[in-house]
Amino acid sequence: MSPAFDQHSSPALRDYVARAGSRDELAQLLTGHDLRGFTPDFIEVDASGWQQRQHSLSSLVRSEAITYGGSSGSHVAKPWSLDVVPFIMSSAEWTKLQAGLRQRAELLNAILADLYGPRRLLHSGVLPSELVLAHSGFLPAADGITLPGHHQLTVVATDLIRGGDGSWTAISDRTGSPSGLGYAMANRRMVARVLDDDYRHVPIHRLRGFFDQLRVALEDTLPEQSDSPRVVILSSGTTAETAYDQALVAMLVGYPIAQPGDLEIIDGHLRLRTIGRGRPVNIVHRRLDAEYADSLDLRSDSLLGIPGLLQATRRHRVSVANHLGSGVLENSGLLAYIDRIAHFLLGESLKLATAPTWWCGDPDGLSYVTSHLDSLIIKPISRTTEMHAIPVWLLDDRGRSELLAKIATEPWRWTAQRYLEPSTVPVVEGGSLRPHPMVLRTFGVADGVSYSFMPGGLARVASTTGQWNITNSSGASSKDVWVLESDRQEPRRAQPSALRPVRAAPAATAVGLPPSAAENLYWLGRYAERAEMTSRVLKVSEQLIADNLDRPDTPGHSAMLTMVRALSVIAGIPSDSAGEGSDEQRDRLLPYVRRLLVDQTSRGAVAHAVDHMSVCAANARALLSGDTFAILDALNAVLRTARRDEDLCAVQPVINEALRSMLAFAGVANESLVRDTTWAFVEAGRRVERAQITVQLLRQTVAWVTGPITEATLSESVLEAGDSVITYHRRLAAGVGALVPAEATLELLLLDAANPRSVRYQLDKLVQALAFAPAAQVDEAANALVSAVRQVGPSQLAGSEREPARVLLDQLDSGLRGLSELIEQAHFPAQPPAIWFAVPERSEDSYGY
Repeated sequence: MSPAFDQHSSPALRDYVARAGSRDELAQLLTGHDLRGFTPDFIEVDASGWQQRQHSLSSLVRSEAITYGGSSGSHVAKPWSLDVVPFIMSSAEWTKLQAGLRQRAELLNAILADLYGPRRLLHSGVLPSELVLAHSGFLPAADGITLPGHHQLTVVATDLIRGGDGSWTAISDRTGSPSGLGYAMANRRMVARVLDDDYRHVPIHRLRGFFDQLRVALEDTLPEQSDSPRVVILSSGTTAETAYDQALVAMLVGYPIAQPGDLEIIDGHLRLRTIGRGRPVNIVHRRLDAEYADSLDLRSDSLLGIPGLLQATRRHRVSVANHLGSGVLENSGLLAYIDRIAHFLLGESLKLATAPTWWCGDPDGLSYVTSHLDSLIIKPISRTTEMHAIPVWLLDDRGRSELLAKIATEPWRWTAQRYLEPSTVPVVEGGSLRPHPMVLRTFGVADGVSYSFMPGGLARVASTTGQWNITNSSGASSKDVWVLESDRQEPRRAQPSALRPVRAAPAATAVGLPPSAAENLYWLGRYAERAEMTSRVLKVSEQLIADNLDRPDTPGHSAMLTMVRALSVIAGIPSDSAGEGSDEQRDRLLPYVRRLLVDQTSRGAVAHAVDHMSVCAANARALLSGDTFAILDALNAVLRTARRDEDLCAVQPVINEALRSMLAFAGVANESLVRDTTWAFVEAGRRVERAQITVQLLRQTVAWVTGPITEATLSESVLEAGDSVITYHRRLAAGVGALVPAEATLELLLLDAANPRSVRYQLDKLVQALAFAPAAQVDEAANALVSAVRQVGPSQLAGSEREPARVLLDQLDSGLRGLSELIEQAHFPAQPPAIWFAVPERSEDSYGY
C-alpha cells in the first residue's frame, strides 16, 4: 500500500494500492465496480479541488450547527467533523455484509431474550455465569421483562473494520442506546449538497426509508393493553454528547424529545408533562444509559431517573426500547464465546467474522493473554469512563507489570482482543489526500421477524494515519457512506399500510409541548431580544461617545454619560464613566463598549446572550427552522472575528451585523413557526425582554427632567435605540404628540398601542401569546400590567417633573420581573442542577477499539 495519494490519484477510491496501473484498474481491483456514472469532475479533480470542497463542507456543517459534545452555559458543543470524500461500497459487497449483520442481530436478540428469560446459556455452561453477572449492563431488576412482538432488541449497531483483503470483521456491538443514526443522515445531507451532481446521478441507496422502519419498529413494541402508540425519545438534553444526533432522529421520526423532568409515573402509568395538561406515553425510545433511567429500582443516586419506570415496564404499561437490560450485550467478553453461542441458539456458524477475543476469567484465555500481550488490546468487560481499552504494545515494562497485576487481581473483569489493522480511506488533510484508518458503524432495526439495515452506516476515520483507536474523544472525523445500487430501484421502505394511522389534531394546540422544550423556547426568545436591544443601546451609546467624548461640560457630553449609565443598568455590568478628562474616560468607555459587545463571559453582553441563544436553540432543535442555526452561525463568526480584533473603535460594523442577524431571527420566528405553543413561548420571551429593557432605558433617561438641549439629544438617542425615531419626526411634523421631546418619547415608547416598539404593544402581544398556555396567576398578572398602562394618559406622564412616569416605570419593571417568575413557576418544573446531566454516555462515544 502506498503511503499517500499523490495529486493525480482518484479520490473516489477507498484504499491505496501502489501496484495498480490505471485509475479504472484500481477502481475495479478495490471496489468491484468501475466509475461509470460518476461525473468526470468527481473522478479527475485533484487534491486542491477536494480541499476547496472540504472547506465548503466545513462551512456548511457550521452553518447547520451540526455538533458533537454537550452544551452547558457558555460552553457550546464542537462542530461535527466530516470529510468530503465519501466511502464507496459496491452493491455486491453490501449485500454480503448485510446478510452477516442480519444474522448477528438475530443472534444478539436471542441472547438478550435468553439472559432475561430462561438463561439456557448459563445453565448449560455455554456462557460462564460470572462473565454475565459481573457486567454492569446486566440488570437483575429487569429479569423477566419482555417487549411485545418478535424482538427484545429494537435497534442494534455493530462496529466493523475491513482488512486489506476486503473482508469485514466485527469488533464490538452497541445495543444499549446506539448513537450515530442522526449523524449518518446529517453526513448524507451535507455531502450531497457539496457533491450534488454526483449524488443526483449516481445510483446510491438512499437513507430515508430506514427511519420509516425505525418508526414502525418502535410502534411494534406497543403494549397490548394500549390502543395507539404514543412515543417519546428520552434524552438528557442538550448537554448530552450526541444531542444533535438525537434531535435529528426526533425530526425524522416525528416524535418529541422528553427530558426526564418532563416525564412522571402517575397511578402506574407514564405521562408526559405538557403545557396545559399531561399526556399518556406508552413507548419510550431510550437515549440514555439504562441504569440511570429509574432512581427507584436501578440507581438510587440518579437524578435522571423516572421513579417507577421499570415497574411500569414490567406491568406492560409502557415499552422501553432498547430493552432496559440490553446493555449486557455490549459485554466484550461475549465475543470470546460468540461462535459457541451461535451454534447453541441458532444452530449455525456466523457469516460475519468476529475479532479473536479471550476472556481472562477463563484459565486458558488468561494463559493465552499473558503469553501474547504484544498483539493484544486489553479491554474491561464493562465500558466505563475510568477504564478504557489499552494497547499493550504501547506500554513500557512498568505499565505492563501494573496491567498484569490488575488482571491477576480480578481476571473476570478483563478481556483481550487481537488488534486487527483497519484498512485506510482517503482523507482531505493539509491540501492533500492522505490514508487514515477507518471503522464502520452499521445500524439495524427490527423488521418483522428479522432486521433491516441502513445502507452503509456511519464511517469514522482516525485523526492521524497511525492511530489505533478511532473515537470521538480522540478527534476522529466521519464520512458519508455510499452504497451503490445494482440497479436504479430504491431499497424497500416501510409501506404506508404498515404505518399506524395518525389522527389529525383538531387544533394546533393539540400537539403537546414538554416543559423543558417550552423553557428553552422562552429563553431563546428572551436571549434573542436581549442581544438585539443591547446592540441597539450599544449602537447609540457608541455614537454619543464618538461625538461627545472630547467635549466635556456640554449637553452632548451629559447625554453621553446618561446613556452609558442606562446601558450599564440594562446590561447589569457597572461602568465607571467618571473621570476628570476625556483621555481618562476614553480609556474606560471604549473598552467597556467593546466588552459589552464581544465578551462571552460577561452576563449582559451581546456575545453572552448569543451563546445562550445557541444553547437554547440546540435544545429545541427539533422544533425550529434550520434557518435559525444558519443565522446564529453567521453571527457567532462575526463575534469571533471581533474578539480577535484589538481595535476599540471598530465596533459599529459588528453592532450592525448583530442587529441584522437578530432581525433575521425575528423574521424566522415570526414567519416560520406555527401559531401554537412553540411560537407562543418564543414570542412571550421576546415580548417580556423587550418590555423590560425598554422600561429600564426610559427609567434611566427621559423619565428625568434635565436641560432642554441635553433632553433633546438624549430623546433622539432613546428613540433611535427604540427604532422609533422616524415615527417621532413624522408626528412632530404633523403636530401630533407632546412638544417636549422627552415627553413625546415617553408617550411613543411607553403608551402607544400602535408602536411595535412600545411597552404597551409588548404587553398586548404578550397576553395574546400567553393565551396558548393559559395559567390563572400568569394571566392575572399580565392583564394587571396592561391595565396599569392603559389607565395612564400622555398628559399624566409630564406632571411633577415626570414623577408619575417614574412611578409607572417602576411598577412595570417590578411587575414584569414578577410575571416572568410566574411564567417559569407555572410552566417550567424545577429541574435538578446542571450536574445531573453529567452522566457517562458509555454507549455513545467510542467507535471501534
